[in-house]
Order: sequence, then C-alpha cells, then structure tokens
Amino acid sequence: MLAVIAGRGELPAVVAGAVDTALICTLEGTEPDRVPVEFAFRVETLGTVLNDLAARGVSEVCFCGAVARPALDPALIDAATMPLVPVFMQALGQGDDGALRAVVSIFEDKGFTVRGAHDIAPELLPRPGVLTRTQPGAGAEADVAVALQVLEEMGQQDLGQACVIREGIVIAREVESGTDAMLASVALSMPEGAEAVDPDGGASGTVLDQISAARTHNAPNSGLLFKAPKPGQDRRIDLPTIGPATAMGAARAGLDGIVIEAGGVMVLNLPQVIEILDMMGMYLWVRP
Repeated sequence: MLAVIAGRGELPAVVAGAVDTALICTLEGTEPDRVPVEFAFRVETLGTVLNDLAARGVSEVCFCGAVARPALDPALIDAATMPLVPVFMQALGQGDDGALRAVVSIFEDKGFTVRGAHDIAPELLPRPGVLTRTQPGAGAEADVAVALQVLEEMGQQDLGQACVIREGIVIAREVESGTDAMLASVALSMPEGAEAVDPDGGASGTVLDQISAARTHNAPNSGLLFKAPKPGQDRRIDLPTIGPATAMGAARAGLDGIVIEAGGVMVLNLPQVIEILDMMGMYLWVRP
C-alpha cells in the first residue's frame, strides 16, 4: 500500500486519486487540500510512525505538497525516534535538498520504497514542445540560456528552482517563499480587489480581463518564467510544479511565457494552464 505524506496544495489529491488505495498522513500543522487525512504526526515521533506504517501494510511512500520545515522539540522525542536524532541534526544543518535527502534515507533504511509523484501520476509531466497557440519569440532561447546559468548557481547554494529573465537580465530569483511570491514581486499594477483563482480552482473571467487590460496598458510585454529541478536533486521529492496560479502570476508579471524542463516539472491542471496562457497570448514551452 502507498502512504502519501501530504503537504499543502493540490498535488496530494492528484497523487491519491491516481491509486486505488492510499493512506494519507501529514505533519501536524499542515492542512492538505481536498484529501482525507488519516492521521497527523510530529517529527519527534517519526520512529513510531514508521513502525505504524509498516504494521498497516504500507510499503511505498510518496512525499508531495508544500511543507514548512518543522521545529524539533527534544522533550517530545519518543524512544522509537531516538536513534534517528543524529540524522535529524544533520538535516537541520543543511539546505532543503540536503534535508529532504536525509528524510528519504530514514524511510529507505526502514524498508520503504520512496516514489515520486510523477511516477504515480505520470500525466503530471506534459509532453515536450510548445503546448500553446503562441510560440516563443526570437529572444526566448537567449533568455533560457541565462536562466540555465542562474539555476545552476542557485542549485549550488541549494536555493530555489525558478527565475524570471527579461532580455537577458535577471529580474527575480525564487527564494523560500516560492514561485508565486516571486511573480507577485514583479507583477504589473492591478485593480484593487482582484483575485487570481476562484474557490473551485477556475480562473475568474473578470480577473483575466483585468490582467489582460494591465498587460495591454504596459505593453510591450517581454521576458519569461523558467522553472527546472535543481542540478543533481533527488527527483522523487520536491520536483518543481506549476499550475493555473503560476500562469496567472506570469500573466500579471507581464511575461511572454513560461518555460519548463521536459520531464522535470509537473503541471497541475494542464488544460486550464493552457487556456489561461492562450487567452493572454502567452506560451508554455516544455523544453527538452
């Protein structure tokens, strides 16, 4: 049986929906979207949780969704978790990639197979090519070349997985706050009270009209969002993801389009992403 260690966002629901049976669990303080959580746990009791998962017949584990790095309270560590403390301490002293590798090693050492979300739900990885009506402009290749260099530098520092490039200039780099926050930091001026996505996940026509008007007012639009895994990262965990909110954010930022690494970035609700970008005259390039 598969256990989904669920974080925030839509990804856990997609993964859980791709299998017949899944046990959903999460860290305390995390509220996954639209999935029934079987139980929540603290990292200080992880040893007990691993034993419980094995007793329930779990053999595979998938980590998916956004999770804040938990604080560790030594007073709450139980006996089954005490042997894991050296690994915890090592993880706390590393960046995100190093910490995630440490967590994976704990599960694998206990006999669990760690699977990537895209392995369970392969439709999350779109086919290579330009998937929108609009094609990348003449300057896209040059901007991608800059983006690749930027992400290489960011990866060496275990930082983000995305950046915004405009005419060869680095406009923004993803930090801990994530891609949506990065795009918001470079957004065009928008009318008061606009919301990017309705509660059901659909783009509001009014908001799209407002974004389109802002893009027209600030024309010409240029630049791209580039997103890819960190060099050398374990692709079973923390694989980059985009979705409708990303498309809306890129439109608000006045960009020409979005470029993602083929096989390296998952797309939530691909039809809606394409619909939004087509309406904005933007492109989605899944670059091999």
